[in-house]
Amino acid sequence: MTVFHRNDKKNPLPESLRGGVIAIGNFDGVHRGHQTVLARALELSDQRGVPALVLTFEPHPRSVFNPDRPVFRLTPAPLRARILEALGFHSVIEYPFDREFSQRSAEEFIQSILVDWLGASEVVTGFDFHFGKGREGGPAFLMDAGGRNGFGVTLIDAFRDEGTDVVSSSRIRGLLGNGEVAEAAGLLGYRFTVEAEVIKGQQLGRTLGYPTANMALPPEAELKPGIYAVKLRRADGRMHDGVASFGYRPTVTDNGAALLETFVFDFSGDLYGEICAVSFFGYLRPELKFDGLDPLVAQIRRDEEEARALLSGVRPIGELDRRIAF
Repeated sequence: MTVFHRNDKKNPLPESLRGGVIAIGNFDGVHRGHQTVLARALELSDQRGVPALVLTFEPHPRSVFNPDRPVFRLTPAPLRARILEALGFHSVIEYPFDREFSQRSAEEFIQSILVDWLGASEVVTGFDFHFGKGREGGPAFLMDAGGRNGFGVTLIDAFRDEGTDVVSSSRIRGLLGNGEVAEAAGLLGYRFTVEAEVIKGQQLGRTLGYPTANMALPPEAELKPGIYAVKLRRADGRMHDGVASFGYRPTVTDNGAALLETFVFDFSGDLYGEICAVSFFGYLRPELKFDGLDPLVAQIRRDEEEARALLSGVRPIGELDRRIAF
């Protein structure tokens, strides 16, 4: 799948991708609510024999307007693109979002992006999608613009879970902040996953017999510190079970930066420098401070046993989960 970054002169859209069905949104998390929008776009694309594209924005608009409080991204751009590809999209367009862009009129958005650049035949988006300076463009504006410019508009209602509550990215962030990764997976439709480069840490785990693959998550990550049963996917697609600690390592350091440390079961290779993905299957316990290394090692053994037991019985919750976390 191709990822495009908007630049009229340097990155014209290939003619083969013009005239497609365009799903528009931030799609942070690509959760079950987003998937109803995306599924409708794919359905229309298949029916009409035209490309299916996603138009999204980078960085997240909330982070642009509040740079001191960047939003915790459930799916940073590379991971989001991989999920969208797994769903069946031909291309993702990551439109640069900045304050200048936010001041453009809704009509300019329609003409310069949807009509002139993409040649959209259909736009599919959520019922509450707004765009343009001061959010002047809404559903009625979009539908009127479609009538004037020859593209259809499909609006999708908010998706509600089995308890009739709306599925949203903010709700999922709240669950992750409480360590409720299983509940978050139910709303995402797949296990919550992070991707990052494996970096060198203090290498204490190696001396204790539990070497870890260390990954630095963004400082705004709201995942609850603690111990998790996880699966790690290597860059070549190979999967490994493991147990991971996310937090500040209170037994061995003071005031360190938050780090995700994954002990990969039955693995003795070198992962330094690889971009790996870690999928979260269960929260085992909170982060604790131990009185020395011996009780720490004893607890790590117990954590390993519990994680192995939990992971031995897991099954994909759907095709998307199978492709991401299995």
